[in-house]
Amino acid sequence: MSEVLEVRNVGRVRTIVLNRPEKKNALSNELAWGILAAVEEASRDDSVWVVAITGTGDAFCSGLDLTGPGPEASPLSEQGQYLDDVGWVGRIPLVLRQLCDKPVVAGVNGVAVGAGLSLALAADIRIAAKSARFIAGYPRIGASPDGGMTWTLPQLIGYEQAMRFLIENRTINAEEALSLGMVGEVVPDDQFDNRLAEYCAFLAERSPITTRLTKRGITRATAIDLEAQIRFELSNIRRAFQSQDSREAIRAFLEKRQPTFEGR
Repeated sequence: MSEVLEVRNVGRVRTIVLNRPEKKNALSNELAWGILAAVEEASRDDSVWVVAITGTGDAFCSGLDLTGPGPEASPLSEQGQYLDDVGWVGRIPLVLRQLCDKPVVAGVNGVAVGAGLSLALAADIRIAAKSARFIAGYPRIGASPDGGMTWTLPQLIGYEQAMRFLIENRTINAEEALSLGMVGEVVPDDQFDNRLAEYCAFLAERSPITTRLTKRGITRATAIDLEAQIRFELSNIRRAFQSQDSREAIRAFLEKRQPTFEGR
């Protein structure tokens, strides 16, 4: 894999590691498409029974790299890129929840923000380090949620708590995330790596046929037209980014000041 992504195999568990610690594992085009390609490859490999996603350093993923996403890294053909209307951010829940029918465990080792939080929420199971922090992030740049978060978050924590979390742009710690149902387990930082590996190995003791059919059943039972929802999210965020308020929010974020909104 590329330098921004590591893939480790231990037994029947494949761990995908975001490796841009100097950028808090912010999503560049290279990293984002690399994650999706790694999950798709794991989904096709019968020797892989469980997929884990985690980060290096003190961050899981700080969201979109606002300093610039870097060169285009899409694996799609020229025509495919022209016809593509969801990009890597829209593919996050489609790949993790629908294309990959193997259990995906997010090991949230640190901060998860914006599209990075969407990545964690699109996993089937989440284990968090005690120092992990969860932030919507979208209001600070005048944007609305994407990456499937309008579907995954209310499914996990309910409608009102999802509205509060997103609009208030709250920062919540791992224990609050556990109480809300955003994660399923919190472990001390010094035990995190071992616990993530131990839990994934535990899941891999199950029959892969049983596990995959179980995920298919739960996915079907909670199904919406996810692709249509992704397109709706992207339509919303594009409209948000076209607003003067969003441009002001981004300027204020980069200048480390409070934005002044005008509703335009």
